[in-house]
Amino acid sequence: MSRLAHSATLDVVEICAGAGGQVLGLHQAGFKHRLAFELDPHACATLRANSERLGMTGDWVREGDVASWNPAEIAGVDLLAGGVPCPPFTIAGKQLGATDERDLFAWAIEQIPLVKPRALLLENVRGLSMPRFAGYRQHVLDRLLSFGYTGEWRLLHASDFGVPQLRPRFVLVAMKPADFRHFHWPSPLDSPPTVGELLRDMMAARGWEGASAWARRATGIAPTIVGGSKKHGGADLGPTRAKAAWALLGVDGLGIADLPPGPGATFDVGPRLTADMVARLQGWNDGQFAWTFTGRKTAKYRQIGNAFPPPVAHALGVAIRAALLRSAPSRRLASTVEHDPVYRALRDHGGFMTHAQIERAAGAVIPPHDLDRRISLLRQDFEVESRDGAYKLLSFKAFTGQSDHARHSAFAEQRSRIS
Repeated sequence: MSRLAHSATLDVVEICAGAGGQVLGLHQAGFKHRLAFELDPHACATLRANSERLGMTGDWVREGDVASWNPAEIAGVDLLAGGVPCPPFTIAGKQLGATDERDLFAWAIEQIPLVKPRALLLENVRGLSMPRFAGYRQHVLDRLLSFGYTGEWRLLHASDFGVPQLRPRFVLVAMKPADFRHFHWPSPLDSPPTVGELLRDMMAARGWEGASAWARRATGIAPTIVGGSKKHGGADLGPTRAKAAWALLGVDGLGIADLPPGPGATFDVGPRLTADMVARLQGWNDGQFAWTFTGRKTAKYRQIGNAFPPPVAHALGVAIRAALLRSAPSRRLASTVEHDPVYRALRDHGGFMTHAQIERAAGAVIPPHDLDRRISLLRQDFEVESRDGAYKLLSFKAFTGQSDHARHSAFAEQRSRIS
């Protein structure tokens, strides 16, 4: 029986907390925040504005670069959680990974032996699950294993948890094996409501006569909502393909409205969404997931659009809590998944390996062009030395806390544009 088996609340420290989607979901799952770290001042203001709702007092929101904080301050927390920056991995970006100054995934992993949390929860975009980052993912699992933790990745879809949106998130959960045996990934719920069903009352709030007809047209779920970044202009609902998908639902994705449509309003495509409507599509509501957002329209929309949907965070929080309290059934742990046999071969050998040696270690035929491609991918995140047709895996390029890492100067130069 866990020492916490009779405890009603577990504590959590959250990094890169944003506007609080994960904060609220974990709170509703029975976690109490010790601290929340966030870079964006608008998001910090929103977190503070919801302190009373969360039962929080004092200086629990820390504004600034989380990598500058002392991990000893949060040592021994039950759960270390966060949604570290997505741009290093997003398919829509350059996928710079370990060489992106915004990458904090590797840094977060290296805090484990210092913080010693009972559980870890990190989420990011689907891009991190792609072949481009196979070596990066395996390095993360290797480091967790060296710290005595078992980790698993899982691609979760927000629409499986009542959120009417195509929002895949790639999630990492890790614990010590004794606790992880009791962790079960949350099961999908019933189908979510359609966009029209969810927003009809909000569209009709100012007397627009077309709200019911619009709702009957908006019979699908929303494309992935993107909050954008400070590098771009005002708020809109995403790139061209997303705007076309919104148009099929009768929504003008070229911007965000200040208010719902009024009486007599007509549209070529359809009405625009307000920030409050987008919040509802992200899983916030007037009941279990009620929340207050601060800031003007664009800042408010970016907070909402970049958030982790509270219902998804809640489902994960419930599963993690059950594992830590060992109230869920025990399961047999699978062996650590290997994502990249070329990375594994070079990692285990430690020296130079020829093509033939890599094939033997991988237990598979790897055509020359495929090996070249895999080495090229690895080189984006690792130093790889080549000599006379042989390869040697060297250091990981990511920022993991080094005081002399190039991340610091790049971060300082880009500070005003980093979301």
